[in-house]
Amino acid sequence: MTLARPVPTPDGPKKAGMVRLVDNENGQELALLPILTGTVGADVIDVRTLHGQTGLFTYDPGYTATASCESKITYIDGDEGELRYRGVPIEQLAEQSDFLEVCHLLLYGDLPTGSEKAAFEKAITYHTMLHEQINFLFRGFRRDAHPMALMVGVVGALSAFYSDSSDVDDPEQRAIASYRLIAKMPTIAAIAYKWSIGQPFIYPRNDLGYAENFLHMMFAVPCEPYRVNPVLARAMDLILILHADHEQNASTSTVRLAGSSGANPFACISAGIACLWGPAHGGANEAVLEMLEEIDTYDRIPEFLERVKDRDDPSRLMGFGHRVYKNYDPRAKILRETCHRVLDELGAHNDPHLKIAMELEKIALDDPYFVKRNLYPNVDFYSGIILRAMGIPRRLFTAVFAVARTIGWIAQWSEMHTDPSQKIGRPRQIYSGETQRDYVPVDRRG
Repeated sequence: MTLARPVPTPDGPKKAGMVRLVDNENGQELALLPILTGTVGADVIDVRTLHGQTGLFTYDPGYTATASCESKITYIDGDEGELRYRGVPIEQLAEQSDFLEVCHLLLYGDLPTGSEKAAFEKAITYHTMLHEQINFLFRGFRRDAHPMALMVGVVGALSAFYSDSSDVDDPEQRAIASYRLIAKMPTIAAIAYKWSIGQPFIYPRNDLGYAENFLHMMFAVPCEPYRVNPVLARAMDLILILHADHEQNASTSTVRLAGSSGANPFACISAGIACLWGPAHGGANEAVLEMLEEIDTYDRIPEFLERVKDRDDPSRLMGFGHRVYKNYDPRAKILRETCHRVLDELGAHNDPHLKIAMELEKIALDDPYFVKRNLYPNVDFYSGIILRAMGIPRRLFTAVFAVARTIGWIAQWSEMHTDPSQKIGRPRQIYSGETQRDYVPVDRRG
């Protein structure tokens, strides 16, 4: 297996000027720092020489005002509600593409030709099986273990089975590891689900597409044929496309940070899964379902919304608004239509919690209070409803997210390893603890 042909991409950031850092007390110039500009988006101040010029570091908890890397993969404009993979708008990909084609785009920089697409799909398909001994790992977990616990452990353990693709300095091995991770993640997630409900593991099928295969492994049983509903397969494919990458979020940054040390790709992706597991990151669509269960009945919706509007009440409207998007989440617009198609296909509109969700959607899109605050339904709102309607348990939602995001993690990890400016991650800190103290023997303490 070899990497696809390199695709010409725009050069890196350009120098767009200089900014002076001046001491307000005496007007003395402290530093002269370059301003860098990319192809689109905000310019940045290059602070790499700041400490050398001034002896000072910047302070940015959460890195919310810091560009940690240069990337050519994903662009987000939160104010305009735009998301592009390698320059292609997410709306076009959702309407015309499929998940494996998007994987090729993210990994290699362009949409594949017909022959490239066929070769890529075949390579992924023929890597979907797991080493048979890995099945014994699952049997070591309790049946009530969270699926994400299984995924963190099993993905990290892949390096023990596929050591022939762990050398991060070898482009060939990086390519093989990338294909293996993209291919095997749905198999791992499906087995985690089957283990939790006590059903036999279902092996992948090479005659099915990526999303179809995922659904088949989750819901088929050996005693009877299982037909994948094409409406549900397309909905799953869209969920995977829309969650494939989202720039330098917490889990992607975790993968890059782990990768900067030279850790093997399976360990890096396991670290990303662990970060995604956090409720503030990958658990948002689970929180939507918890909110619907809290409301419980249709007639309690007005009361709940009044609590949401009350600043002194801790109730929150989950699945609405977004930290990055200050406009309508472009992914939510796409999933809204898909959500209604799935509910129509399954006749699920009478599900009491789904009826509550649809009424919340209607109110939030019309109520001036929510519109004024840009509290539009986001992608987590609709994905949670779709996954519930499909019969996927809430505990598995984040695992589905991990399946989708694996390609983004892999693309970012691969890009990092070809970036000549990449260094091992080493954030600084402001130390606010004790100054130097002498050691006190135990009999003199107290």
